[in-house]
Amino acid sequence: MRWKGQRQSSNVEDRRGRGGMARRGGKMSLWMIIGVIIVSVITGKNPITLFQMVGGGQQQVSNQQTTAPVQRSKAEQELYAFAGTILASTEDAWKKEFNRRGSSYPAPGMVVFDGNVSTACGVNNERTGPFYCPGDQKVYLALSFFNQLKRMGAPGDFAQAYVIAHEVGHHIQNVTGTEKKMRQMQRRDPRNKNQYSVLLELQADCYAGVWAALSQQQKNWLDSGDVEEGLQAAASIGDDTLQRNAGRRVDVESFTHGSSAQRIKWLRKGMSTGDIGQCDTFSR
Repeated sequence: MRWKGQRQSSNVEDRRGRGGMARRGGKMSLWMIIGVIIVSVITGKNPITLFQMVGGGQQQVSNQQTTAPVQRSKAEQELYAFAGTILASTEDAWKKEFNRRGSSYPAPGMVVFDGNVSTACGVNNERTGPFYCPGDQKVYLALSFFNQLKRMGAPGDFAQAYVIAHEVGHHIQNVTGTEKKMRQMQRRDPRNKNQYSVLLELQADCYAGVWAALSQQQKNWLDSGDVEEGLQAAASIGDDTLQRNAGRRVDVESFTHGSSAQRIKWLRKGMSTGDIGQCDTFSR
């Protein structure tokens, strides 16, 4: 991808360097734990809520004590700039598409982090991979995942861009109401909860493909082989492939994101059509 020199998004927040300190600051002594329990008994408040309040206060103090700037390697700086550039391209592509359809596009934020991160969806860890939180409408990305993606057999900048575009796809599902409807379907039909999750993920793959097509029309920045990188990334993170690589038998009922073949199919469909209307995985 010829991404260097392109616009970078102003909606990126850098929280790197806070995760480890938050964990150290979050430790409570035995006396603090006893004190929280006593307060809970006296006031009738939920002890879990009190623990979160105490832990959150400690984390805030710990973060406030961080004054020394963190030196980043050239490679880290480049990855950070890349993530901001890809987010900006999703803003450009989806803003134009939403406007064409007679609506406005509320762009999501992106938080780049390492270690643990606090979100409106709870505390998460970089080991879980990139994710989108509907509660605060932000994409959360640990740059270390890009190295993990390479180890999984999906190298290349377009593979990395696909991952970001997929999470932005979840944002589109949130603002259009699809994500909420899917949760309602899961509650009505809990036995097929995983199947509904797969449909949501495959639609996000298709949206990532639509972004690739729309962005290429705007920027003409894809190189030969980029599409193959994206398809290889989709194949590498299919549920069946991940289960085989982990030495487990393939269990279709446990799928939450879809098989490699399904992910390739819907990403390719988005790229070939450039039409968000072709991404209705739920109509099946």
